[in-house]
Amino acid sequence: AGLGMGIMLFILAIAVFTIICHWKIYDKAGQPGWACIIPIYNIIVLLKIVNKPWWWLLLMLIPFVNLVLLIMVIHRLSLSFGKGGWFTVGLIFFHVIFFAILAFDKSTYTKLEN
Repeated sequence: AGLGMGIMLFILAIAVFTIICHWKIYDKAGQPGWACIIPIYNIIVLLKIVNKPWWWLLLMLIPFVNLVLLIMVIHRLSLSFGKGGWFTVGLIFFHVIFFAILAFDKSTYTKLEN
């Protein structure tokens, strides 16, 4: 029982840290940080950050299309903060670490063109 409780506390700590990182990223992009904790609205704000239309949210409801769009959104987020393709790979596969880097490094947000 103690091991289970320890694992649950570890997962909770990771979740809280991830929320803090997303909050900081939204703030760096000039959006309200609290938006990252509101379901669905957080995606709309993220689409605004990466300069894509809100109706992409509807496309994200389509299986397999959502995976492609999510990768595109993450890549545009990476580019918005002056990072490259390899950073996008890090954001996809090592989410917690690379979102923390994005949140706490000195990079600045630049709005991308469509």
